[in-house]
Amino acid sequence: MMEAARVAELAARAIMEKKGLEPVILDLRGITLIADYFVIASGTAATHVQAIAGRVEEVLEENGVKPLHREGWDAARWILLDYGDVVVHIFREEERRFYDLERLWRDAGVVKID
Repeated sequence: MMEAARVAELAARAIMEKKGLEPVILDLRGITLIADYFVIASGTAATHVQAIAGRVEEVLEENGVKPLHREGWDAARWILLDYGDVVVHIFREEERRFYDLERLWRDAGVVKID
């Protein structure tokens, strides 16, 4: 089983490969039992959001990690990929501003993405 921090890092790199906007990793350990990390990014349109999420799935699967659950693919306004300890959120820009997970989870540490 791959370490959660590594899963989050691989997801963030996959997002950057597809030119995802403002990727961020939130460290939720000690704050909630929902997950250890949230990886958040946005895309410019439904097709961009789907391309980003597809690349995340591809990269993680190449590393032996499969999602437990996936939501939002068809509308592609907010695609959620649940990897257990890591939850990846890919938003369209306006949905990301509206839901503002970074503000909601502002007590979380932000992990630097290399």
